Amino acid sequence: MSDTPTTDAGTADDDSLPDDADEIVQELERKRSLRGAAAILAAIIGIGFSVFQLWLAARGFILTVTLPVVGRVEVAALQQLQVNAIHVTFALLLAFLLFPPTKGDGFLARRLSTAHAAINARIGGPVAHLVDGVAGALAWLMLDRKGERVTPVDVVCMILAVLAGGYVVTDFSEIQRLRVFGLESGRPMQAVFPHLSPLVDTVATLGIPLDTTSYAFLMGIAGTLLVLEATRRALGFPLMVLVSSFLVYARLGYLIPSDAPLVGVFGTTQIDWYTIVQNMWFNTENGIFGIPVSVSVQFIYIFVLFGAFLEMSGAGRWFIDFAYSLTGRRKGGPAKASILASGFMGTISGSSIANTVTTGAFTIPLMKRSGYRAEFAGAVEASASSGGQILPPVMGAAAFLIVSYTGTPFAEVVVAATIPAVVFFFGVWVMVHLEASRTGIGGVAEDALINVREHLRKGWFYLLPLVLLIYYLVVIRYTPARSAWFTIVALFALVALVAAYNERTRLPLLVGIVALFCADLAAFAVAGVNAIEFLVGARAAGMPLGEAFAYASPHLGWIVTLACVAVLLVRPRGDSPLLDYDEHVDDAAESVAGTIGRPSLTDNRAFGYLSFVGASMESGARTATTVVIAVAAAGIIPGVVASTGLGPNLTSLIIAVSGDSLVLLLVITAIASIILGMGMPTTVTYIILVSLLGSAITDIGGIPILAAHLFILYFGVIADITPPVAVAAYAASGIAKSDQFQTGVEAFSLSLNKAIVPFAFVLSPGILLLRGTGGAESVRTLTAADVADLGFFVPEVLIPVICVFIGVYALGPTIIGYLYSSLSRTERLGFAVAALFLMAPGLLGIVQRTVGVAPLAFDLTLRALGFVLFVALVLKNRRTRDGSDGEPVDTDANTGTNASVEV
Repeated sequence: MSDTPTTDAGTADDDSLPDDADEIVQELERKRSLRGAAAILAAIIGIGFSVFQLWLAARGFILTVTLPVVGRVEVAALQQLQVNAIHVTFALLLAFLLFPPTKGDGFLARRLSTAHAAINARIGGPVAHLVDGVAGALAWLMLDRKGERVTPVDVVCMILAVLAGGYVVTDFSEIQRLRVFGLESGRPMQAVFPHLSPLVDTVATLGIPLDTTSYAFLMGIAGTLLVLEATRRALGFPLMVLVSSFLVYARLGYLIPSDAPLVGVFGTTQIDWYTIVQNMWFNTENGIFGIPVSVSVQFIYIFVLFGAFLEMSGAGRWFIDFAYSLTGRRKGGPAKASILASGFMGTISGSSIANTVTTGAFTIPLMKRSGYRAEFAGAVEASASSGGQILPPVMGAAAFLIVSYTGTPFAEVVVAATIPAVVFFFGVWVMVHLEASRTGIGGVAEDALINVREHLRKGWFYLLPLVLLIYYLVVIRYTPARSAWFTIVALFALVALVAAYNERTRLPLLVGIVALFCADLAAFAVAGVNAIEFLVGARAAGMPLGEAFAYASPHLGWIVTLACVAVLLVRPRGDSPLLDYDEHVDDAAESVAGTIGRPSLTDNRAFGYLSFVGASMESGARTATTVVIAVAAAGIIPGVVASTGLGPNLTSLIIAVSGDSLVLLLVITAIASIILGMGMPTTVTYIILVSLLGSAITDIGGIPILAAHLFILYFGVIADITPPVAVAAYAASGIAKSDQFQTGVEAFSLSLNKAIVPFAFVLSPGILLLRGTGGAESVRTLTAADVADLGFFVPEVLIPVICVFIGVYALGPTIIGYLYSSLSRTERLGFAVAALFLMAPGLLGIVQRTVGVAPLAFDLTLRALGFVLFVALVLKNRRTRDGSDGEPVDTDANTGTNASVEV
């Protein structure tokens, strides 16, 4: 794909691509650049993590293997707590490898360094030598200034993580007993490890009751502290402090007098540390292994892994090039390509930062070269990339939490989220078009673009996994985990097929696949088992051919993979004309081949396919690590809320403060989401706010619970591009070489519709294609009967949907200050009012209650007024397009026509 426009975009010094886009992510996420044995260990753990999750997706919690002669053997039957413990333990191990304890630039490290220098300068002598020794020891234990060294503290943390997680897995029967009798009744350490008895006795003589303290209690404390430490490293000190404060509140909340004004509702009953630790570490209902981690086990990880496989197959670069081939010729083409590319990549990554860096490394330089300001170019990329977490079908990790918290099937979440997501990307598209019209930016030169049909012919297969995923989720309505699993199997087969396919191999491939499938079909028809089980001697009752086909067809993916791998092994040096792996796969192949002393393996197609599988699994594990740590830490908060009884009291307080006003409560929630979400993952923001505010929103407003949760999700996403801690905007700024704060401001402005659309769909749930109020059992996705009910469908679905699109369009001239010509402040204010009336007239509910008009009539009236105002402003501005009252419209670079609103 050397003929893509992105290659040429990086030739200028000012707009050159970063040497390694991953460096920007590592800088923002403070990750290490592992080398040597540490990198190998991280790869082994990451691949093991992914294999474990794939096994769970395929076989569930009962682990079995099929052996020759013996048949199927059960290895283990795990419980939810054990599975969650393994899941979190893997994440902890990777977190302590990927994130250093300190780089010496934190607040505490700087203060200690200053104190150290002051002692050396003012005191000197033996004291200074002692301080030097202590400083040297601390640096050896935990300092990793360059992000390349695994420290002794990391090793200790990893050992403790294995012990704490391993205890849950190996001593589950004791944990069940401790649920009845309490952690204090557990075995002491010397009973678990008899050889440590002398050490335990020595510690006991110092007044520390280690000999009488339950080992389960110690492991619970260790596990909880390790999660907090991993949170500090991966997600930042503020989140660690926030989560820790809830633990302290659980222990000391009883000291708050219940009759104290305002804060009295926060008073709790007294809870000891044994109970707190048991709720946090040994419970699947709440705490670290609670619902968020269970959702990660069942849904989040497998979708992250699906995204990793798709990206490593080369789909990411293909989607970017596809976006350019579609929009490059249009006015402002590079920015529009950025929006499309970010949308495509959002279906893969679901991470604002990763999406921004992956697509921005190519799109931002092109936008700058075409004439967009650096800040605007970075803002477009950050804004569009942040939309990946709200774009179906994959969305972000929080979407799967919505499934669990609301009881809504994932297919219905996807359907409900579709229109708001399309509205958001449409709004950004309009703004970049108007900016291009204002500044006279045209499209990319024709010779720098590739033909759409040719591009589709070479890479159409990259679209198949997404189509399959939607088919499994929405049409067949498999569970998200099963849908992702079947799609990953199809992706395995697809990449293997493309890797093995060429003019010489296509006939042997076809024959081999048909032969293997017929053998499997015959085995089911004759013996009622698959071909492998038939070969090892298993037998059952035969079945009719149609039923045998139904059993054999799910194995087609593995059959294709097996046949293609066989061809790759037989002809390892052949050509793969359609396949272009991601550069990370090539790097992994070179690294492994160099390590084992076989550099020639990089040209081996079978080795390349194996490298693709390994790199995808490792990449998926690395990406998921931060998410798993986030949901594990955030799970502590709902655990404390549930165990202390804070939830109902807090809901009552919030409703009282909001004065029973849904609009005021939504505003409070929006502000809290943005503030809390600054610098924090969206999943954490969502979990915290749902625990604290979710019930209040649903109770006070009588709205669909799914609408309330999507509202919180949207504002959690907005936090990624809201200054002063706009992490996605800062990532884009690093590529654009622009002012960080200004890039964040412009990204927020471009995403302003994302702040209004949530109010629109909460106040008009028809935009989400929902009917009903309350919980999932009383709310349904629209059916044909609902569409046929015109008295409902037209005023509550069709009109709000049309108006929200027009309203988002009206936000374009409001923000950019241009339509057919420049706008005055009064005109921009008029467009803003029109947008508000069109999108969310319910925000003026206080006026509706004052005049005593029915809510629906009030909404329709304001939408009509907004539409009239919008049309009047458009017509007025259109009359000035020749420059009589404003600037003339710049002509399109390619067509020479005035097309400022023909987006």
